Amino acid sequence: MNFFERQAAARRTSTRLLLLFALAVLGIVLAVDAGVYLVFGAAGRAGALLTFTTLATLAIIGIGSLYRVASLRGGGEPVALQLGGVPVPEDATDADLRRLRNVVEEIAIASGVPVPKLYVLEHEAAINAFAAGYTPSDAVVAVTRGALDRLNRDELQGVIAHEFSHILNGDMRLNIRLIGVLFGILMLGVIGRKVLQLGGRGRNSRGAAVILVAALIALLVGYVGLFFGRVIKAGVSRTRESLADASAVQFTRQTRGLAGALKKIGGLDAGSRLNDRGDAEEVSHMLFGDGVGFSGLFATHPPLLARIQALEPTFRAEQLHDLQRRWLAAPPDGLAEDVQLGLVPAGDATLPAAAGEFALTPPMVVAQVAAPAADDYRRADAIVARIPDELRILAARRDAVMPLLLGLLLAEEPALARIQYTEIAARLGAAVADAARQAHARSLAGLHPLLRLPLAALAFPVLRRRPRPELDTFLDTVHAVVNADGRVSLFEYCLGRLLQVQVREALDPARYARFGRRKLAGVRSEVSTLLCVVAQAGHADPAEAQRAYLAGIQRVLPRDHLPYLPRAGGVLALDAVWAPLDALDPLARQALVEGLSATIGHDGRIGVAESELLRTICGVLHCPLPPMLERAVP
Repeated sequence: MNFFERQAAARRTSTRLLLLFALAVLGIVLAVDAGVYLVFGAAGRAGALLTFTTLATLAIIGIGSLYRVASLRGGGEPVALQLGGVPVPEDATDADLRRLRNVVEEIAIASGVPVPKLYVLEHEAAINAFAAGYTPSDAVVAVTRGALDRLNRDELQGVIAHEFSHILNGDMRLNIRLIGVLFGILMLGVIGRKVLQLGGRGRNSRGAAVILVAALIALLVGYVGLFFGRVIKAGVSRTRESLADASAVQFTRQTRGLAGALKKIGGLDAGSRLNDRGDAEEVSHMLFGDGVGFSGLFATHPPLLARIQALEPTFRAEQLHDLQRRWLAAPPDGLAEDVQLGLVPAGDATLPAAAGEFALTPPMVVAQVAAPAADDYRRADAIVARIPDELRILAARRDAVMPLLLGLLLAEEPALARIQYTEIAARLGAAVADAARQAHARSLAGLHPLLRLPLAALAFPVLRRRPRPELDTFLDTVHAVVNADGRVSLFEYCLGRLLQVQVREALDPARYARFGRRKLAGVRSEVSTLLCVVAQAGHADPAEAQRAYLAGIQRVLPRDHLPYLPRAGGVLALDAVWAPLDALDPLARQALVEGLSATIGHDGRIGVAESELLRTICGVLHCPLPPMLERAVP
């Protein structure tokens, strides 16, 4: 399956989750009513009593789910903090933390998404990890201290690639919703247990006896909820974990890393089980390895040996026992293995000339959405290496990240740059405006086109730590800079829009965590506008622009007659198209990406700057692309 098919499958899974939840609620209500009827039904007025218990049960489940969902509105960060996660600083000097950040940055840039926040579960010796959040813009990746200590670079990359597959494929938002939804069906058991713990302290009376009997019923029914919750998590999780393993191999183009991490889970005493079973069970469906120890019907992951054999078919259980004996005497050290095996970032890929061209076909682009390969990782490492140290330092500083990103949007034309400077100074102050102008003049003006989006991705974790009022002002400033005189380039407009989208999603992640459902027939005008503006901006010759537009529209809406009509407002006409187009269902979005690719590369070739424009537009539409779309044409 490609990205769009996986998104469609994730949406179907989300629908199935709601159905399973409804069945679980029905089962719990019936169990409560049966218990109440057996104990109190003979006393008369059974109908009124059962009506009351049914409504009370539904209210408790609903309130519990709504409460837990509300507590997770902040996205992945509350989950990491709940498990004792410690943030990894952007300027970390510790070798383990630096290696982790390098691997995550490399995969994020190769994937075309912002670098997620990083956390380490310092008190967990087991090897495990998880990704949490609603969207890539609010994603958090957490790893255990055991993973940092025991895994070498290849193995750590395999684990992180596995977690990124959850980020890219829509699994992550389903996982976090699952926590909130299932909390409600466990509420009765929690209430019953608490009442029984406190019940013995009260005076002996008929009312107290009734309360204790009700609490006992709630506790017993709570086990029904626990059963349903575990079955739902296992059913939703197992298949997606196997797919994430396959995606990680597809990303890294090697099996030894992921297989090595799984072998170390099986061969070390700590394995993958977390210390806090309560919290671990709540998030068990989102962990890299089995964090609780369930098996059979309740297993959230395929058997460990089966996962290894899917990567290395000749591996046998006896070999795992041999590894256990060896590591019992000398546990592995990840950093030492890096030195021994010579595992260092590739750094051997080169960037194409800024004026270079690439071969491109729309199906090729669709296949690369959210599907980075080994070449993309090498390029990502080359991209990071080519970003000037001065800019890397600015991207890691809280006080410098806003001027840096605004500097990316400053125009080369002096008159327009002065207007943009005034807009920044009016909102954020002269110091920020000066810093933005200096960053642009010193390092950003001649920056290779392939480095601009990765630089923004590296800066994003620092940007999202700013206070909300400052981020609101920053978004207003970005809008003002982009629209300073209405003559902004399409790339600058889309880069500004991408920053807006990512910051807003980070501020209120739950609000934007929806799978689109609209069809292309309902957004004909918006599709036509987008392709017209892209064709118009990329071709000075109207006839050539029309040919580019027609190449794209034939891909998206081949049966509709939508003539090429240049928009008078230029790029500003796009303000009205983003929300409807972002609400498209996954397969409709696939057709739109094909149409965009056909418009931008209608002659079968695409320049570096054009490829970055395509990546930016796809980023706004939540279809992340790797930094390079194809090898250079000789």
